[in-house]
Parts: sequence; structure tokens; C-alpha cells
Amino acid sequence: MSIEICNESGVSVDETAIVSVARFALDAMRVNPLAELSVLLVELDVMAELHQRWMELPGATDVMSFPMDELDATRRPDSLDDPESILGDVVLCPEFAREQAKAAGHPLADELHLLTVHGVLHLLGYDHAEPDQEREMFALQNQLLARWRQDRDHALARERQRAADSHVLGTVGLEEHGGRDQ
Repeated sequence: MSIEICNESGVSVDETAIVSVARFALDAMRVNPLAELSVLLVELDVMAELHQRWMELPGATDVMSFPMDELDATRRPDSLDDPESILGDVVLCPEFAREQAKAAGHPLADELHLLTVHGVLHLLGYDHAEPDQEREMFALQNQLLARWRQDRDHALARERQRAADSHVLGTVGLEEHGGRDQ
């Protein structure tokens, strides 16, 4: 799966984590591993322009999704029979998201992870225009985020434990000496 990220927002963000959560969501949704996704982070004025142009709504917003290949019943994103496809673009606005994160009482990074999953789900055909759709999409979004965070936290804990074990065992730097203590 190819995920490209481009930060034109002027806000420093952990791009690796954004790609990681997008990849996790796509894998969990069984999207074809040959699919391509683009994530673009933009400034407020650029997002406001996109919001007006494509949604005919004034002002900036947090996330917009632009699907490239129409999804229909004959061509599913989880089908391995289909050739490589471009899912589309997820556009995030960190400045806008920063205010939402503050209001929600969590870090900007958490808000961007949520918005990334939200945008990916839109690309896969999920919507929240109707109450039933909203419940389904937001439940799935929350489930994917919780699983990704759990996996990420376990990986970080394993990494910290390995580093501590290496320090205690005196194996730090052994690979520099051919794997043996000299």
C-alpha cells in the first residue's frame, strides 16, 4: 500500500504517525494492498478555498476527502482481483484541528489521527449524513483508533523493554563490534 504525505500547513506534525494510522485503517478495512492514498496537510486559507469550492460552504474545516476511483458493488476496495487503484486524497487542516483538539481536551496529534481515519472512511464510502450512518461510521472510527492506539502502545512498550534489557545486559553497541563483547 502506498501512502504519500505532504505537509504544506506550516504546522509541525508527526507525519509517520499519520501514515501509520491511515495504513492501519486501510489494512483493517481490507483495502487492496496495491491501493494508493495521498494525505495533504494545508493552511486555513487553502482549506477554506477547498471547502467553498467543493462543498459550497464558507470557511475552513478540519478534513475533506476526495475519492479518485468510484467505489461500487462490482469493484470493492478489499478485492484482490482488482488492479492497483488510487483511493484518493485526505486533506487535513492542522490549524483548524488544533482548536478542536483544545476544545476536546486532547493533543493535536490525537485529533489528526482521528481526522485521518475519518477521511479514510469517507474514501471507502462511509458517510454521516443520516443518524444511522453517523452511528455506524463513528463507531467504526472509534474502534479503529482504539485498536491502532493499543497496537502502537504495545509496540512502544516492547521497544522500551528491549532498550532496558539491552542496557542491563550490557549488549548496547555489541552489533558495532560484530555481535560479541570485546
